[in-house]
Amino acid sequence: MDIKQDPSCTNNSLSNYLWKDAPDENKWADCVHCGMCLESCPTYELTGQEQHSPRGRVHIIKSVAEGNLEVNEQFMDPVFACLDCRACTTACPANVDVGGLIEEARGQIRQAMPLTGVKGAVSKVFLEGLFPYPNRLNAMGGLLKFYQKSGLQKVARKTGLMNIMPQHLVEMETIMPEIKKPVRKKYKNDNVVKAKGESKAEVAFLTGCVMDVMFSDINQSTINVLTRNGNDVAIPKNQTCCGALHVHAGDRETGRKLAKQNIEAFKDAKKIIVNAAGCGCMMKEYEELFREEPEWHAKAQEFSAKVEDISKYLHDTGYERPQAEMNTRITYHDACHLAHGQGVREEPRNILLDIPGVKMVNMPNSDRCCGSAGIYNITNPEMAGAVLESKMENVPEDVEMISMGNPGCMLQMAMGVNKYGRNQKVVHTIQLLDWAYQKEDTLKGGQ
Repeated sequence: MDIKQDPSCTNNSLSNYLWKDAPDENKWADCVHCGMCLESCPTYELTGQEQHSPRGRVHIIKSVAEGNLEVNEQFMDPVFACLDCRACTTACPANVDVGGLIEEARGQIRQAMPLTGVKGAVSKVFLEGLFPYPNRLNAMGGLLKFYQKSGLQKVARKTGLMNIMPQHLVEMETIMPEIKKPVRKKYKNDNVVKAKGESKAEVAFLTGCVMDVMFSDINQSTINVLTRNGNDVAIPKNQTCCGALHVHAGDRETGRKLAKQNIEAFKDAKKIIVNAAGCGCMMKEYEELFREEPEWHAKAQEFSAKVEDISKYLHDTGYERPQAEMNTRITYHDACHLAHGQGVREEPRNILLDIPGVKMVNMPNSDRCCGSAGIYNITNPEMAGAVLESKMENVPEDVEMISMGNPGCMLQMAMGVNKYGRNQKVVHTIQLLDWAYQKEDTLKGGQ
């Protein structure tokens, strides 16, 4: 196929990036290859290879722009082997946006080298045919619920039918949470879930795609906590997947379509609350998708300014301190896209410490990636498994719970707990706060 370069994609006529929305040279301009990023990178730690380090990836992305490298398999491997955890940007004295460069480079790769065969079919079914459509996701959730409740799950496990699946998928099935009714279905007739007591503010809530299917109980806890603290909660009907999985996979065009839908769906909101770190980080970066579309770039900037993680929102606006004691030892894992992507670290810890009876135990390297990284644990299972093993070595053994703020991390850490014979319960920070409120209400009711 004769591919002609789009002259709008770069100012450099030598560039081997052939499409618009190419990696932004302003993102690599400040990189001096000092090496401060090396120790922060899980893939460099495991491989010791320069091309799997942040500065190595920046160098090859820049080299393609300068015409010294081609967009081919050798370029694709280190770019897609990146976890996009953003720890390197935190470590970088110049704040070089390696994550942004990686995502832009992946967009170029997928246009030059589209997925084919089984991988292409799977990507088309899930990323294009499932995640953007809430009704289809709900239908899938219904099937999973039937699988769990009908006895088919027990049969599949006892008869060994699961063994026909790759091992990493078997491990995921083993820790799959109980599927419950999505909150979008539960509140489908409600424009706004009213605050309990005096209304102090109205916020809009992103229910998410995977979050509402796999972790609807966390979404319910989020609504419970928000309404208890004087917030009316709007759940826009036309909201959709945030697009993070698509952008991570190099499908920036679908990412833009989903972003536009969400920008329109939440246009009347004053504050947009998110309880999934990956979704929140993506939505805060929507403007990156519209660098070459001025009208939408302005709308994306306005939208992103409204997006806030649930823990930061509660911390900044105030919340009722629960009175009931939970009496548990807990450690906290910093989801990459919450700590490195959004700079939210102390807020969730402070919420946990405000719950009576909670004993916080420090996790060494708490902001080190767990290996989930969107669907990285599916596309790169060996590397993800090695990253998870390293993570689990840092999880204190004398705790009962591991708290975090991202569904992908929860699934990955639950696999780690199961695989390495631990007995900790993996929870979302907001769940624990909700449980404390519920226990308080129960105790008061019994008096």
